[in-house]
Amino acid sequence: MAKGFEKNAKRFDPYKNFKFRILWDNKPVLGVSKVSALKRTTEVVKHREGGDNSTDRKSPGRTTYDAITLERGITHDPEFEKWANKVHPYAGDSAMDLADYKKDLTLEMMNEKGHVVYRYFLYYCWVSEYTALPELNGNANAVAIESLKIELEGWTRDLDTKEPKESDDVPQP
Repeated sequence: MAKGFEKNAKRFDPYKNFKFRILWDNKPVLGVSKVSALKRTTEVVKHREGGDNSTDRKSPGRTTYDAITLERGITHDPEFEKWANKVHPYAGDSAMDLADYKKDLTLEMMNEKGHVVYRYFLYYCWVSEYTALPELNGNANAVAIESLKIELEGWTRDLDTKEPKESDDVPQP
């Protein structure tokens, strides 16, 4: 039977989804508690050949990358709002920051100990939706969450990020 782990042969359970971080400008983003899935879709182009019209042939067409959503509890860190304000701020089109509204992000997934096990580079990201305040409810018992919907033009997995040996110390960022 094939094993999913080479360096950690005694490990049988897959990685958990609760340890991760987002970096922009090469710094971790404070307090992100949820990141939506990385997903890409390639359109299917159907065509038929003369003489075999009863069977569709299929080939790949355009590929699109779904937007991701970042959520975090509201603090006094203004970075979500600053980035969101670079695209069509309240002051109008002339206040839009055409030079800096896109940035590359890094998404790192970690094992329970804190070793980075997967790293993805997200390219040409920009904010298409910003939720500054959630619905407020005096009868609720919940953390106030702000969120960013981020459009991106593509992503790649960092193939240089290898399976860490889980007995090793966690390197400091």
